[in-house]
Amino acid sequence: MNTINSLSLKGRKLLAVFAHPDDESFICGGTLAKYAAEGAEVTVVSATRGEMGRRMGNPPYLNRETIAAAREVELRQACNHLGVHELKFLDIRDKTVEFIDEEQLIGRIEAMMHEIQPDVVLTFHEKLGGHPDHCAIGKATTAAFRRYGQGALYFVSFGDMMQQPGKYGYTPDAIVQVDVQEHLKAKLAAFRAHRCQSELMEWVWQRDDRALRNLGRYEYFIRGNESQTGKDSLF
Repeated sequence: MNTINSLSLKGRKLLAVFAHPDDESFICGGTLAKYAAEGAEVTVVSATRGEMGRRMGNPPYLNRETIAAAREVELRQACNHLGVHELKFLDIRDKTVEFIDEEQLIGRIEAMMHEIQPDVVLTFHEKLGGHPDHCAIGKATTAAFRRYGQGALYFVSFGDMMQQPGKYGYTPDAIVQVDVQEHLKAKLAAFRAHRCQSELMEWVWQRDDRALRNLGRYEYFIRGNESQTGKDSLF
């Protein structure tokens, strides 16, 4: 299993393509904060604004008419906490990503790659994404990356599931383990920024020192292609 130990990343670029507001924070917020702090330009793309989310705050204060705008504001606040360079939306309706014309979606994402010229692309695994929107955006982003043909592709994973990659058909060499210990405060702040989704998570709103204990030291990624550099790093 490879552990990342990056040097200065000034001038390097990371593109993270996800499905919903909060994907970036809940899944790999520590990694985004780490690389942003080390100088990388991090761009987050959200396919939707999460308007079909079931959580409306606690107690509920949103509805189907107001939730999309609220979640966009929350996402922008979370990105500020993580040091994200730029945020883009694909303006797809929540829970419909799998029904969008695939070629058109691939083309839009590929065009972004040519515009941004990322060294690293993060997205969902098309089978291990856990949600139809996740899997669909991961599949399209992977296809776009193959056409783009530059840089390194990694798939996000949930929690510590990839501590035992053999369960999912991977060897330890296919997994990159990112130490995000120094960036957990930024990740927690991003969790809290997604207020309407995280208010039902009691641990998030505990005293900081207690809440931070619930965040793991490592975030895990699956290699989507052979690293260009061969180093134990996303870059």
